[in-house]
Amino acid sequence: MSSPLSAVPTTRARFPGNPGRPDWLASPKVFRTEVLAGLVVALALIPEAISFSIIAGVDPAVGLFASFTMAVVISVVGGRKAMISAATGAIALVIAPLNHQYGFGYLVAAVVLGGLIQIVLGALGVAKLMRFVPRSVMVGFVNSLAVLIFMAQVPELHDVPWAVYPLLAGGLALMVLFPRITRAVPAPLVSIVVLTVITVAAGIAVPTVGDKGDLPSSLPVPGLPDVPFTMDTLTVIAPYAFAFALVGLMESLMTAKLVDDITDTRSDKTRESIGQGVANIVTGFFGGMGGCAMIGQTMINVKVSGARTRLSTFLAGALLMVLCIVFGPVVSDIPMAALVAVMVMVSVATFDWHSVRPATLKHMPAGETTVMVVTVAAVVATHNLAIGVVLGSVTAMVVFAKRVARLAHVSAVVDPDGKQVVYAVTGELFFASSNDLVSRFAYRDDPDDIVIDLTGAHIWDASSVAALDAIEAKYGRLGKKVTVVGLNAPSAEIRARLAGRLGAGH
Repeated sequence: MSSPLSAVPTTRARFPGNPGRPDWLASPKVFRTEVLAGLVVALALIPEAISFSIIAGVDPAVGLFASFTMAVVISVVGGRKAMISAATGAIALVIAPLNHQYGFGYLVAAVVLGGLIQIVLGALGVAKLMRFVPRSVMVGFVNSLAVLIFMAQVPELHDVPWAVYPLLAGGLALMVLFPRITRAVPAPLVSIVVLTVITVAAGIAVPTVGDKGDLPSSLPVPGLPDVPFTMDTLTVIAPYAFAFALVGLMESLMTAKLVDDITDTRSDKTRESIGQGVANIVTGFFGGMGGCAMIGQTMINVKVSGARTRLSTFLAGALLMVLCIVFGPVVSDIPMAALVAVMVMVSVATFDWHSVRPATLKHMPAGETTVMVVTVAAVVATHNLAIGVVLGSVTAMVVFAKRVARLAHVSAVVDPDGKQVVYAVTGELFFASSNDLVSRFAYRDDPDDIVIDLTGAHIWDASSVAALDAIEAKYGRLGKKVTVVGLNAPSAEIRARLAGRLGAGH
């Protein structure tokens, strides 16, 4: 049996005329776009990684190392080109209690175990569950992501020197206006460079990247987690590792689907699931805090900078370490206002404004709007995208069940001689629709011969079989005969297997 990774395209995508070259060498323009996009993302990753390290209760270098190894590894083994994986807030929240209670060694062990679980889940086909995420949940996911990105910038604008605000406005203006002049260089990179030069040259005292924490001065060194390799350790880390794996996969697969839509290309989500596991195992052995797809940085890479290949992802991680180790003093002088401006633009570009237009809401079914609102509200309230997706999907299922349940109809036709009545049942019969089925028959008034015609119906579950059993039992107690006809093959099979075994007639 072949490996799940063997069935997917190699990291060297081909293109007409140059069958042996990777896609990022398609033209000088593509190469330039990928390199500059990677640089912009690397700059944006530094304060984010440091902030997430603080959430997890670890040294800033731990988050930076995690971002480096995650991005580099996933650029090779991942299934979605141009998607950025690094240390994230969702992962930090999951593993923070473990670090606080048991120490850093247990955190690293949980990251490695979480990666193994992700590989197993990926091989089992967990990515296929993405097909059950409805569009309204996806829209809610995107909008809540935009809200979270914006909310994360608010603390950087509170209780700061007044100079931060004109710098922020200037950065936003540059990113709006510069693309009208040229798109050869990403506007966010221009904004970061210009604002940094202004603050350093003018000696303006504003919060900088260096205020977030010390940058590492050397590369990470691999090693084993500093924990006893016993069942007690496994018992401690297993719950955190499982939550880590689920949250990481859910965010990564949702982000991959979002990038698919933006770029109008398909990704291999099974490969991405396994790749996330591999990247987290490597990250754990290098002393990182683990991670998953970063939606904000992915939007910078794909939507703002226009990257489309694995090179940008690789360079985001590689340049992150170069910036920290080689250009640490320069990077430390970057004003936070410049990075906040970039993330504000990302949030505006990410939000699906069409989904909240009055004209759209007027024509959208109420159930779809409710699902979107529930998803957004859950994510904003919990700051956890995974919780929002789960609650949104459950809400969508309830809305769908109620809608389909109303499509089940029962109509009766009595023979002219009055000796037989035929009930025609149409629609989908499942737990939501079959509950009312029993009350749709006139048991005492009907003649002795009853035919239930299910030609236009389909039986989906045991609830529907139990309802038919209950109907037969009610007629039976009145001495009347029931004949069920018109079953399609799947409906006949489930009824033959369950009829009379569900206790519906008691």
